[in-house]
Amino acid sequence: MKNGDEKEVKKVIGLMSGTSCDSIDAAFCEVFPDMSVKLIHGINYTYPEEIRNKLFSAFCGKISVQELCKLNFAVGKCFANAANLLIEEFGRPDFISSHGQTIYHFPQEEKFGNISLKSTLQIGESSVISHETGCLTISNFRESDIAAGGQGAPLVCFADEKWFKNSLVQNIGGISNVTVISDECDTFGFDTGCGNIMIDYCVQKFYGKKFDKDGEIAASGNICESLLDCLLQDEYYYLSPPKTTGREYFSEQYIQNILKIAPLEPQDIIATLTALTARTIAQAYERFIPFRYDTVIVGGGGAYNKTMMKFLKNYLPKHVMLKTHEDYGISNNFKEAMAFALLGYCTYYQIPNNLPSCTGAKKRTVMGKITY
Repeated sequence: MKNGDEKEVKKVIGLMSGTSCDSIDAAFCEVFPDMSVKLIHGINYTYPEEIRNKLFSAFCGKISVQELCKLNFAVGKCFANAANLLIEEFGRPDFISSHGQTIYHFPQEEKFGNISLKSTLQIGESSVISHETGCLTISNFRESDIAAGGQGAPLVCFADEKWFKNSLVQNIGGISNVTVISDECDTFGFDTGCGNIMIDYCVQKFYGKKFDKDGEIAASGNICESLLDCLLQDEYYYLSPPKTTGREYFSEQYIQNILKIAPLEPQDIIATLTALTARTIAQAYERFIPFRYDTVIVGGGGAYNKTMMKFLKNYLPKHVMLKTHEDYGISNNFKEAMAFALLGYCTYYQIPNNLPSCTGAKKRTVMGKITY
């Protein structure tokens, strides 16, 4: 869009909906030429229940092509509605930067019609967002990195590198991912494994709630060590970075298979799955970070789960300081939406915004497509 050195402060609405699909996070931001981002205001826009149910059906491959076609435009309308709530209060931004809603992410090389490829699909039609808001919209970030040989994730590492120094930046959303920022090496990152995705499924199944608020259910249960040890043997946790995963791997069928060997008490299941997330994060650090680290900065929904944070603190080395994004003036809730505001800013100014050391891409590339 814009090239050259004359970069300006831009007002950007970042839009993000993650693996948990609990809400659309919308963040009205100011993005500065030094790559810092100031959050003006953020909202969590809840999907209409019918749309959310359709999304979960899509994740499982249980909807038709026709329904997926409709869902793309419906989700685009939801994203636009979220943005318009901010626009009504704070005015029109210079542009919108939308991650979209991931429906399927397959970062492993495979043959398809005798063509070797990786693939990803995010919906939330950008033309709908642009039309409904009257704003230039930047979207579809992952595809460019995959085209360059990467895995299309994790992408937030780019923002982490700009905002933090000498620390491990751990996001715990539906999936957990870490960014390693150190003077010892180039920044790198990877998905450590499941985050809240299996916990949320079981909380919904057994308690009719969307998530375990403050980790209260997990705190009331006991960890089943035999089940935990079994789950820790999953081959994903042993794969070397770069690596990414998602709902396609930790699927409904995956969870149902776990429940066949799980303890009878639901709170014990929730406690064990919460421990699994914390333990796999700590083990990932042991296996793949070959130098001393002193600080872990946690963001995402997991940062609000007191039991998760307690388990993580217990599993990490004693000298490690466990902090949250809030300690650095960055919202735990809206950090990823803020990161996509930054990624969109870079797209606008044609600044390469992937990190091959994190995604495995063969080269730096400008991610994002522009819709007028």
